[in-house]
Amino acid sequence: MDPLVAAIDQGTSSTRFLVFNAKTAELISQHQVEINQSFPKEGWVEEDPKEIMQSVYECMERTCEKLYQLNIDVSNIKAVGVTNQRETTLVWDKETGEPLYNAIVWLDLRTQSTVERLISKAPGKNKNHLKHKTGLPISTYFSAVKLRWLLDNVDEVQQAVLSERAMFGTVDSWIIWCLTGGRSGGVHCTDVSNASRTMLFNIHTMNWDPELCRYFDVPMEILPKVRSSSEIYGFMKSGSLAGVPISGCLGDQSAALVGQMCLKEGQAKNTYGTGCFLLRNTGTKPVMSDHGLLTTVAYKMGKEESACYALEGSVAIAGAVVRWLKDNMGIVKSSSEIETLAAAAGSSYGCYFVPAFSGLYAPYWEPSARGIICGLTQFTNRNHLAFAALEAVCFQTREILDAMNLDSGVPLTQLKVDGGMTSNRLLMQLQADILCMPVARPTMAETTALGAAMAAGAAEGVDVWDLSVDHLPHVMREKYEPQINSDESEYRFARWKKAVQKAMNWETTEPCCNNGAFINL
Repeated sequence: MDPLVAAIDQGTSSTRFLVFNAKTAELISQHQVEINQSFPKEGWVEEDPKEIMQSVYECMERTCEKLYQLNIDVSNIKAVGVTNQRETTLVWDKETGEPLYNAIVWLDLRTQSTVERLISKAPGKNKNHLKHKTGLPISTYFSAVKLRWLLDNVDEVQQAVLSERAMFGTVDSWIIWCLTGGRSGGVHCTDVSNASRTMLFNIHTMNWDPELCRYFDVPMEILPKVRSSSEIYGFMKSGSLAGVPISGCLGDQSAALVGQMCLKEGQAKNTYGTGCFLLRNTGTKPVMSDHGLLTTVAYKMGKEESACYALEGSVAIAGAVVRWLKDNMGIVKSSSEIETLAAAAGSSYGCYFVPAFSGLYAPYWEPSARGIICGLTQFTNRNHLAFAALEAVCFQTREILDAMNLDSGVPLTQLKVDGGMTSNRLLMQLQADILCMPVARPTMAETTALGAAMAAGAAEGVDVWDLSVDHLPHVMREKYEPQINSDESEYRFARWKKAVQKAMNWETTEPCCNNGAFINL
């Protein structure tokens, strides 16, 4: 049988383990487990690191059972790759192996006051003060401010740092450390794509930056070792896959870029998950954005290979808006129902929804924005709201695509898409209509996991996956062509921009009337 390569895909709302054929990229088997999120206070989003690891073990064992039922020997699995929700921040004790606090999820807003304070201290109050080194604006989104909060507010973390027991990592580091032995010799590492999302990493030198660490007052000894995205980090220590190398690591959006075969400069993809992430490969030179996009490390496919960079437009709330309509408002009973409701409306009838639940990310970087639904009339019903929610995802993508075209000077002519929401055909058609360009969806939607598997299989010492252009598997795609005229599209987009302005500067920290204390208004 052809060699197999597996991938752990640990996302914000679920964990998956998927097994691919290294010659054809065919998905052989998979298992998925949902992850609980907790919201201890308004704007806070946390996950239990132990539950994350438990879900990883469960997905791996269940998938191995499914392979056994298919009469496939798990010894055909030659390597495992890891891809993960980025920026989510953990600190654990290297002696006990215990997490010292819940994982603070990338969406979390508890650091808004810290961010405001940092920006007010920056020269010219410029949120891009560190961008020349990091490619990122100072924002609640990135790991450094979350880590700063843990160091300032959690006694166990402070004590562990003082006694040199603390380890910091993003989700990839936690998974790799646990799987390679944990407190018994676990490997503490991350890859360049994840490191570039912390605000502590210099994207030019490809190292942790002492000046950035001093800026955030982060002790460098707690940081993981930075490795390439494709090399053997260590070996599985237990379970059905004991002895198999872990040899690929990519943040989820970088993994999707690789899985969509966007390995040439100028190629781009958009992933529709909890958030929405448009990445464009800019080759071996970082391109700094003048239009609110991030510059990030896309991947580094081997120790001796050059790093490739990407321009990225990040939207905080995409699939999360459907989850909100389901869990918070009870408007839909399942995520798939939103398509039926929206199709029944056929239009939002002037209703616009800006889901700025965690402020607005690209291209605005405005943490003070909050969600808003406007244009309501007595005629508006839940079907219109469902349609407006789907349209919101498409409008947000249009904003970042416009910014990307301005930055690169070479407009995209087609958008490659992937992620859980792309199974919604109405959403895909709406996206083509609002962009006025074709949208192409691969028939095998698990491109994030595929990218991690490709990196793992191509690693030196594994060598079962060839990433040269001639050997990339052919991807079958379903195409959606625009069906409305561009005038109507522009009219709807202009109305959306008007709604965005109304969502701005909603949540501001202002002194209270009586005692000078600060309250959130």
